[in-house]
Amino acid sequence: MEIVVLVKLALDTGQLRMTETKIDLEATPLKISDIDRNAVEEAIRVREKVGGKVHVISALKYGPIQKRQQEAESLIREALAMGADDAYLIIDDLLLNSDQLMTAKAIAAAIRKLGSYDLVIAGEATIDGYTSQVGPRVAAELGIPVVTFVRELKVEGNKAIAKRDLEDAVQTVEVALPALITVTREINVPRIPPLLQIRAAMKKPINRLSLADLGLSLKPTVEVESIVPVQVKRKGVIIKEGTLDEKVDKLIQALIQEGLITPR
Repeated sequence: MEIVVLVKLALDTGQLRMTETKIDLEATPLKISDIDRNAVEEAIRVREKVGGKVHVISALKYGPIQKRQQEAESLIREALAMGADDAYLIIDDLLLNSDQLMTAKAIAAAIRKLGSYDLVIAGEATIDGYTSQVGPRVAAELGIPVVTFVRELKVEGNKAIAKRDLEDAVQTVEVALPALITVTREINVPRIPPLLQIRAAMKKPINRLSLADLGLSLKPTVEVESIVPVQVKRKGVIIKEGTLDEKVDKLIQALIQEGLITPR
């Protein structure tokens, strides 16, 4: 079975670098998006049961390319150390800060370039954008069915049986392959590769692809100028005068005026 796993090299939200007014994208380090590690783990588990190969596909979304390329390849080798067989890294200036549709078109073209595929696995969302769009959009580009928010997956022959989380229930779905599956954190616990596998990963191929290599001529429809954090401004009202009971009464009146509480 040919299994493709999508890996986002996301902004490390635990190490955001800030300027006075916005997030410094160039200075913030990258990491494999947490849920994509679950996707890699699940792809390897499927391969261990049914045989085949696991191919990693990733698109570099943050620049500058000259600075990020080595960082991106080092991160992808973490997925290779977990057990993936090879990787394809899409690097192109036009993809930097691109929208989900453009990213999906590039990833779908890379999957087609593989020649054949049976199963595509992705995380339900990425830790930086968290749109949950890229996986389903890739499926739409490929013209294959998609099953989202999967917490349990079983592959039998030419079909997959998945249990997926809904808001108030767990739904069991059977889908014919090829198909795309997005997984949740609950599906597994990603393995920590031993030293021998880390060393072996250094010999596994990472194939670099541009949009031209994929036969694509895309124009960005969305331009991200900056990412600004949520700012919470406090009014700094301090009640100093009066007794404790009077201060409480003034506080209650102030909260009522702000519409934060409703008097009975």
